[in-house]
Amino acid sequence: MAASILKRFITTGIIQRIAVNATRGIHRTVPAMAAVDDKFKESKDRLNTLKEDPGNAIKLQMYALFKQATIGKCNAPKPGMMDFVGKAKWDAWNGLADMTQDEAKQKYIEIVDDLAGKESPASAPPSEEKTQASKFQTIDVTKSDGVCKIMLNRPEKKNAINFQMYEEIGNALTEAGQDDSVVLAVLTGSGDYYCSGNDLGNFMNVPPDGIAAMAEKGGIILEKFVRSFIDFPKPLIGLINGPAVGVSVTVLGLFDAVYASDKATFHTPFTALGQSPEGCSSYTFPRLMGTPKASELLIFNRKITAVEAMERNLVTEVFPDHSFQQETTTRVAKFAKLPKNSLQKARNLSRDQQRETLHRVNKQECDVLVGRWQSEECLMAIMNFFSSKGAKL
Repeated sequence: MAASILKRFITTGIIQRIAVNATRGIHRTVPAMAAVDDKFKESKDRLNTLKEDPGNAIKLQMYALFKQATIGKCNAPKPGMMDFVGKAKWDAWNGLADMTQDEAKQKYIEIVDDLAGKESPASAPPSEEKTQASKFQTIDVTKSDGVCKIMLNRPEKKNAINFQMYEEIGNALTEAGQDDSVVLAVLTGSGDYYCSGNDLGNFMNVPPDGIAAMAEKGGIILEKFVRSFIDFPKPLIGLINGPAVGVSVTVLGLFDAVYASDKATFHTPFTALGQSPEGCSSYTFPRLMGTPKASELLIFNRKITAVEAMERNLVTEVFPDHSFQQETTTRVAKFAKLPKNSLQKARNLSRDQQRETLHRVNKQECDVLVGRWQSEECLMAIMNFFSSKGAKL
């Protein structure tokens, strides 16, 4: 069943469109062959210099074309059922069928040219200000009048959190905590979404030593990410501008205030994806809203509105979407004018009493998730998600 779902997913769309021309013959002169070979090598090097991540679907396509171009028709044994990524790669390569090596090289060259053409051409050396800003690739960080604003900035992915974004958000919080000019920090999202949760593409990047290594790496990254919220020493405010999913919801229990647009929704579909709660939500949510209401979200996958989230004490206040930015900006600016040291002392009185417990809960949640990520139940749920949503690897 799993193999048929994955094969149907992989072989529809991209791979079939590549394979449709596989029966065409190409006859080249020796100079033409050398030219294409040189261009192919150049394209391989050029691909590694692209600034933008082309996405998992394109990377899977490029992998298959490269194997076809350098080796020919798929000759590798089919990976086992639990090698989720290995099976995806094998199916992609095998899906090219009898495409010639020449055709695969040419297609590879065309895709790299297309990707490079979408990026802005190189210009003058970047200014010092731009170089400083470029240290964050998935978030936008600005500091003004005592406010550090951290904006999740992958709108094309609905601000889904990949491993890089996990690291960058944690680093931005650490820097803001150590910066004497920062009175408080806010998190918000660019575009229509606040955050669509964990980027399931994280599950595609299985290292050579297997799923266990990927799960362990993910657990370390997640625990460090949540720890940055637990240990942040200053007031932290969430500005939820749109739908919020998964970990972007669970960590809200670690914020000091959460303001939401009336268009925001909150969804934690952990069990539907064969996973379990994180962000200390197994501890904070029952304390905020009571066990039955918390269970509706964390166990039974209920999606709630901004008003419902406010009624459950997850959200502080809800604003009309048309005035959300203006009203929250005014509110945050007012808070940032309060005495800095007094704010920090008052905030940490309650946090210091819970810090040890929160760290223990964070570690326990991450340990459970590492096990869940290695389970067949979780892999099947993610596979079915991709298939039912028409998503691409």
